[in-house]
Amino acid sequence: MKLRMEKAIYGGAALGRAPADHAEFAGKAVFVPLALPGELIEANVVSNRRGYITASLDSIVEPASFRTQPGCDYYQRCGGCQYQHAEYPAQLEMKRAILAETLARAHVEVPAEMLTLASEPWGYRNRVRLHVIQQPAPALCYREAASHRDLPVDHCPVAAPVLQQAIRSLTHVLQSQPELARSLAEVEFFTSHDESALLLSLFTHQSMAPQDLRMLSEAILQELPTLRGVRATPAGAKATGTTPAPVWGKTTLSYNVGARSYQVSAGAFFQINRFLIPALLAEVAAERSGALAWDLYAGVGLFAQALAQRFERVIAVESSPHATADLRRNLSGGDHQCVSSETLQFLHSQTARKLRRGTPDLIVVDPPRAGLGADVCALLAAAQPQQIVYVSCDPATMARDLRALQPSGYRLARLTLVDLFPQTFHLETVAVLERA
Repeated sequence: MKLRMEKAIYGGAALGRAPADHAEFAGKAVFVPLALPGELIEANVVSNRRGYITASLDSIVEPASFRTQPGCDYYQRCGGCQYQHAEYPAQLEMKRAILAETLARAHVEVPAEMLTLASEPWGYRNRVRLHVIQQPAPALCYREAASHRDLPVDHCPVAAPVLQQAIRSLTHVLQSQPELARSLAEVEFFTSHDESALLLSLFTHQSMAPQDLRMLSEAILQELPTLRGVRATPAGAKATGTTPAPVWGKTTLSYNVGARSYQVSAGAFFQINRFLIPALLAEVAAERSGALAWDLYAGVGLFAQALAQRFERVIAVESSPHATADLRRNLSGGDHQCVSSETLQFLHSQTARKLRRGTPDLIVVDPPRAGLGADVCALLAAAQPQQIVYVSCDPATMARDLRALQPSGYRLARLTLVDLFPQTFHLETVAVLERA
């Protein structure tokens, strides 16, 4: 069918409506990956569901003025990026429209001005994770788009240059010594702010002998002098923090964000975009100050450390054992406290009531993609902070949570799109809620 595309939708596709004269699908919503708003296209139906159709892009009759040549050889085959065919300003505009519409659908009033934080859209990732295949030759892979098939790659233009070098170096080592690759399922590289230090996490099919880990690590070091440490963990193993994994070299690196320095362990969560982390930190911490702040889902303490400079007391809550160890290091000193707990458990517990010592002036939340949920929202509202700063990686779950907080007197006072993931449909948002 021939379609005029109306708008971008969350997930990477564009939406159009089946023509009125189409007997079978007239007026039905059609989602088309790789199409852009305003374009006239020819599309082929892939699946027909009750509420919508998915289709593949066959040809572009009238291209958008902002359509551009993708910057990666693997684009359209690799599932990692969805927007490389759009110029970067247009990517930002599509994300702003998606965010505004998502909030409007949830009946959350959007401030008159939506702020945007953006930077260099290439080479921004400080972390990459790839699958390892053995045949026909050892290779590092991303997943193909819309499949579980592996796509061997030797570069990734959205990754920091040292990570692209790391992909090539490890591939060369594994191909020259294929016996070292047999136990590997996945690998993850993480680099420091200035690309001077690199950590490698190996996820193995079975436990790796210390001598094999040393042999592999030393072989990689020959090609990758910035390598500082390697850790091997059985794939799928749940991190408990009690069973030591085989290690070569260091297990942590120092990551600077402006004048601040953070200890980050291999496997611990840290924000991905090395260019925008300082701006994100400034947006969350800003000039806020007071007696007490809570940082929930605190990770290694990116926000907590900054808040500790302006609040008399910061309580940081994190459940990951690896991140908690870093959090204690990054939030040491003063009257501050780290709590190893799930956020919901912390809010329910007697510990929360004891630690609160009154109403927190500020609560910062940075939940996973699933968002906060009704129970956490209710308990946050009961704590009655003057401000809640919500850092979100999913606009739909954030909109749901903001809607849940509104009856308790909270309004959306400031909204900032932070484009941590250029070339992809993913978007990060900082929403500041204030009590009326």
